[in-house]
Parts: sequence; structure tokens; C-alpha cells
Amino acid sequence: MLWGLSDVGRTLWRRAVSIPRSIWSTSRSPWCLFRPSGWFCRHSWVYCSCSRFAPIRDYKQEELSQFVTATKATQVTWYRKLLVAWKNARPPPSSAEEASSLLLRTLQGHHNVHVQGLLRFYGLPGSKPGAPEVVPSKPPPVAFVAGGDWPQGVQYEIHTLPVEDRAVADGDTITVFVDVNKDKREAANVPKGVMDAVSRRRTARAQHDYATADALQKEIKQAGYKVIDAPNGGVQCLAKKLRVRLKGVDAPESSQPYGQQAKAIFNGIVLGHPLLVHVYTVDQYGRLVGDIHCNGIFIQEALLKKGCVWHYTQYDKRPTFAQWEREAKAARVGLWAVVNPEKPWEYRKDKRDARRN
Repeated sequence: MLWGLSDVGRTLWRRAVSIPRSIWSTSRSPWCLFRPSGWFCRHSWVYCSCSRFAPIRDYKQEELSQFVTATKATQVTWYRKLLVAWKNARPPPSSAEEASSLLLRTLQGHHNVHVQGLLRFYGLPGSKPGAPEVVPSKPPPVAFVAGGDWPQGVQYEIHTLPVEDRAVADGDTITVFVDVNKDKREAANVPKGVMDAVSRRRTARAQHDYATADALQKEIKQAGYKVIDAPNGGVQCLAKKLRVRLKGVDAPESSQPYGQQAKAIFNGIVLGHPLLVHVYTVDQYGRLVGDIHCNGIFIQEALLKKGCVWHYTQYDKRPTFAQWEREAKAARVGLWAVVNPEKPWEYRKDKRDARRN
């Protein structure tokens, strides 16, 4: 399979395509180049003398995690699609540009952040036409730790696991997971039923009873948790699911102008990175209300300066928020490119009134 193959898996793959092990080789050259003798690419493209090519590489999870955050099951789906497309290509790609084009066509419809991550991972050129801006590759994620005292009103802080795909609901709300073993507050509140389910699931997996293990995983998820498995089959951690609402800002609703763009920008900043959240309170919907930091970026500041959100003065009077909003308005960036954009709280009120009538 593609990334994540064991030595046994790679052997089976080689047998499946009938390529003798002795003719496989890889190159460490920094860029993907086409040469008369075959493909050589950074990390990636495997060359064989029988002119059959496939996007295979020796897997190093710590490297790939800097580019994509998809599960191994999703990666296997990519691999299968790429394998079929590569075998059916007539003629097969003969340049880096053609290989990039094939990858983009084959994975059309998949999350653009992952597609762009694959292109960077393989050292291939090009980007999907019309795709939203992708944040450049960053160093391995390290949660930002604020210095000094907490801002006034903060009750506690949480450190999250790296943000997953589709975690950002809109421009001001995100779903995160916290490792309960590293958070005393959460560790003390894990229900006994969840701990029992985790133990029974571990036993089921050890006995290769995957149907039972999957059923127990669903039970754990329904309780607001999930088990993240270690590569050796054990439990890496038990994670608690939390929803966080950014304090002091309000983003356009998804159906409003610039709502989707604001969501994409928020997602682009945090995807694949752990977060530091300063929690002030819990709102009526059960969401934590807080300030979010990601690799030294104060998220509310970034979104206000990019014109992705309004300063929500009804709930937050911080003068810096007002200043960042004024700067965005003056520069006419983001939602401020439109004259008098409709405020989201007024948009929601109009929708409620329309339903009553």
C-alpha cells in the first residue's frame, strides 16, 4: 500500500505487480526529474527497469505528518486510485508536470489541503486551478505556550492534539481533541463506562476480533471520546472531544458572503497543528469559549487582521480587537471589501424572525 506499509505489505505489493525486488530502486534527488532511464524523485517515485511506475515510497510517519493529516485508511484509498490511474495512463506520464496533472485529476474531490500536501511531499509542481490558498509547509508542529500570566478572566488552559480535517465548523468554531492522560482536568472526569470500553476494545483487537473492536469504538465516540491507536496495535491515547468558540469575534455564517472563505482561512492556519486554548467559560451550547494560539499565532488577531471576522463587542471589549478590526476595514481586506457587509448576529436574528412568521 502507499504510505504506512509494513515490510510485508511492500513485499506483497511487489509480488502483486510482478516486479522482481532486485530491480527496485529509489533516489534522494531533491526534485522530481524525468530522465531517459526512468523516474527519480525526492522521497518518492519508484523506478523499475521494466518501465512500470507507481507512486510508492518508504514510509516515515513523522515526515508525512508535516504534509497531510489523513488517516491511513484514507491514504490507502488514495493509493488505490493512483495505482489504477497510473496503470491506465496511455502513455504514462513522462515529466513531473504530467505526473502532477495525473495526481490532481485522480484525487479530484478530495480535500485540497491533502492534495497540495501530497504534491509538496512528492516534490511535484502545480496546484489545482481555482483552489483556495494553501498555507506553505511548516516545521513540525509545536504548541505555542504563552508567557506570563493568563489574560484576565481565563479559568484554565488546554493543550490539544493536532487539528484534524473538517474540525473547523465555521470561521469562529472548531472541534478539538485533548489527550486525557496529559490533562488532569479531563483525566478525572472520564466515565467508568468509557474506560471499560477502552479495555474491552484493546482485548478484542489483541484477539483480532475487529467487529467487536469497531463496535466498542463507536460506543466510545458516542460518549464524546475516541481511541487513537499506536502503530504496534496498542492504545496511544484516549482523547476527549471538545468544541471551542473563539472569544470576542463573530464570523460570517456559512451561507453569508465570505463565510466559506473565512472558514478556509481559519482551517489553513490550524490544520495539522496542536493548539493552546485559554478557556474563559462555557456557552449555552456546551462550547468552551476561549482564546486560541497556534504556533505563536493568536488566532483572533490573525482573523481580525485578515477581515475574516467582526469584533463581537457585545461580549468582548478588548481595545486591541477594535484596533485590529479598524485596520482591516481601512485596508478593505476580507469581508470589508464589500460596503456595509451584514453583521452575522443581525443575519441570525433576521432568520429567526422569518421562521416565526
